[in-house]
Amino acid sequence: MKFIHLAAAAAISVAPLPAFAEWTLDKSHASIFFDVEHLGFSTVTGTFEEFDADITFDPEDLAATEVAVTIAADSVNTFFEARDEHVKNADFLDVANHPEITFVSTGIEMTGDNTAELTGDVTIKGTTNSETFDVVMNQVGENPFNPEQQVAGFTITGDIDRTDYGIDFGAPVIGAVLPVTINIELNN
Repeated sequence: MKFIHLAAAAAISVAPLPAFAEWTLDKSHASIFFDVEHLGFSTVTGTFEEFDADITFDPEDLAATEVAVTIAADSVNTFFEARDEHVKNADFLDVANHPEITFVSTGIEMTGDNTAELTGDVTIKGTTNSETFDVVMNQVGENPFNPEQQVAGFTITGDIDRTDYGIDFGAPVIGAVLPVTINIELNN
């Protein structure tokens, strides 16, 4: 499951932003969702409820952006308890032996004024692969409720082939390629 690739900003014409700085993930305005096709009949949506990120970026030097994300594998929620327990066992995530899913960025390439490709190393179930995600910078600017705070918002999308991480159970009738959507707000 190709996860998390945060941050990238483009030419920003807003109030002056702090130079290269650490930004804090606003967990109350962040989410990680994925979809899994089921036997060709339906699509199941799931989420990870516990995750954190360390993100550093400078709106004037986006190539220097650094992103590190850690997801608690056992926080998976597909909105059906029996399925969640199966996803947590060795057929899928094996959370007892691999409690974290991680992403560490290795590069960012701007593809437009507010879009980028974020590449990094994803580790799931002890296997690491390079993955690339599409990033849209929704907005960067002053928090309208707290003018002293800067906020940055991003939508990150991509596909992760779970079989690349040794998670083969039920593939391909249970979808192997999982579309992932990550919504992020950062505060500075």
